[in-house]
Amino acid sequence: MKPSIDEMAAFCKRKGIIDKSGEIYGGLAGFWDFLFLGAELKQNLKSEWWNFHVRQRQDMTGIDGAIITSPDVWKASGHVANFNDVFIICKKCKKPSKIDKSELGKVKCDCGGEFNLDTAKDFELMFKTNVGEKDYAYLRPETAQLIFANFKTVFEGARMKLPCGIAQMGKAFRNEIAPRNFIFRCREFEQMEIEYFIKPKQKCPYEIPELEIKILSEGETKEKKMSIKQAFKDKIIKKDWHAYWLAQELLWFKSLGADTNNFRIRQHDKEELAHYSSDCWDLEYNFPFGWKELEGVADRSDYDLAQHEKFSKKNLKVLDEETNERFLPHVICEPSLGVERALLVFLYEAYTINDKENIILKLNPKLAPVKAAVFPIVKNQEYEKISEDIVKELRKRYNIEYDKSGSVGRRYARNDEIGTPFCITIDEQTPKDKTVTIRDRDTTEQKRIAIHEIPTILDKLIQGELLFKDL
Repeated sequence: MKPSIDEMAAFCKRKGIIDKSGEIYGGLAGFWDFLFLGAELKQNLKSEWWNFHVRQRQDMTGIDGAIITSPDVWKASGHVANFNDVFIICKKCKKPSKIDKSELGKVKCDCGGEFNLDTAKDFELMFKTNVGEKDYAYLRPETAQLIFANFKTVFEGARMKLPCGIAQMGKAFRNEIAPRNFIFRCREFEQMEIEYFIKPKQKCPYEIPELEIKILSEGETKEKKMSIKQAFKDKIIKKDWHAYWLAQELLWFKSLGADTNNFRIRQHDKEELAHYSSDCWDLEYNFPFGWKELEGVADRSDYDLAQHEKFSKKNLKVLDEETNERFLPHVICEPSLGVERALLVFLYEAYTINDKENIILKLNPKLAPVKAAVFPIVKNQEYEKISEDIVKELRKRYNIEYDKSGSVGRRYARNDEIGTPFCITIDEQTPKDKTVTIRDRDTTEQKRIAIHEIPTILDKLIQGELLFKDL
């Protein structure tokens, strides 16, 4: 049985993964600190996202834009005028909540109570800050807009050709009315975002994978399981690019060990759609607090580039080499994923309790904050010297734990709980034949390998190029 969100928060604090920011002062709602294991886990997750979406693709590049930029960017994008939620109070629990304008009179509070419509008011979500003596700016509420503002420079400088995408990872800030559910809804968070550009009406040249998932289409109340490819053929998913990118996002989660049975895609109803979008799908995950959005896939047409061209009075059009005409590319997809939400998914996917009631965090080795732990079986100078030499070599590549305290069984259990996939033990046989035992976290199986082979074998195990059973 999976832990509740409060139990997961307590576990993360206890193991040094995540805690309230400024916890010794009581914390501040919506702000979290990633601690010694959380910082490693978060960095690994971001690295895997960047490798999958950017480095492994010919049609993608990336930028790293500023958190604070010209406020004109946010005027052009419409955030200054329109980036609001509806603040509303529940009649039953008396707690404030946020809802979309389209949900007024249609939804209830999480406690089941009715909302008091008389308390409804617009609530501005952007944080405003001072710049210098007199100027002002905003903390960015999303990473997307600097992709648009930098589009032409990046497109031409990187010699890109349509279809292509520009990615960005980084901090974003939203003055949420009611941050809740641990790191699911924060006021400071990180995004991993792509704007994917095409010529108007350009078809997707890539194969849509045969990947099954639960699908909740517009107007339906019950999901049905089918392949994304078939959903496109049946015109449930209207756009080929949407089907392709939904499959890619699901494949990324799957490649890092997530069970696709815990995901679904949900089609937006017409009243949920932005005025520039003809279709939108959310990739959702079944958290203990219900099905919740991880990321959306929608077409934005040329809306953003057109807005920035209008407000900046700069020509952002590109040349069509076939017709020799200039045009504004369309964004056909905007896969935008919160780092914290993705991290929460992988924590829930990994959290396991064995038959001894011990917690085992079965993280994919690529994500694991500690890749291996090295133990001298007894406190002995010779054993410790061998262990320290192994640790020194492995730390050139990975985050490695050195532990000589307590019984070997207790050391295994400590590392299982934080997700360490492999434990290396220096025992009585090691000084004689220069071999060690290596233990697999998920099966507890052990094998003997030569000391000089450890870096190569560990690297292949972490990268998934070698299975432990094949050692």
